[in-house]
Amino acid sequence: MDIMEVIKDQVENNDILLYMKGSPNQPMCGFSAQTVQAVMECGQKFAYVDVLSNPEIRENLPKYANWPTFPQLWVKGELVGGCDIITDMHQKGELKPVLEEATPAE
Repeated sequence: MDIMEVIKDQVENNDILLYMKGSPNQPMCGFSAQTVQAVMECGQKFAYVDVLSNPEIRENLPKYANWPTFPQLWVKGELVGGCDIITDMHQKGELKPVLEEATPAE
């Protein structure tokens, strides 16, 4: 499968997906740490991809997303944004409703 197809598949098949450096338990940069903290505080389950251990994704995702930096938060196939946007939304109370709406009630 072509790397762009892999990215498309990941984005479309995960309600909430965070492309980040490292993992939620061990972020490898400050921006990823801030973003994952904001997402985790919202209480929704989410998938993640470590772009450091996936160099092809790290190289090609900016082209796919037309967004040059990491982390990137995707919700229901749409790019929400990077660290600044996510932390701002979280501080304003706007992130949690977006994430709650994206996940089916259990």
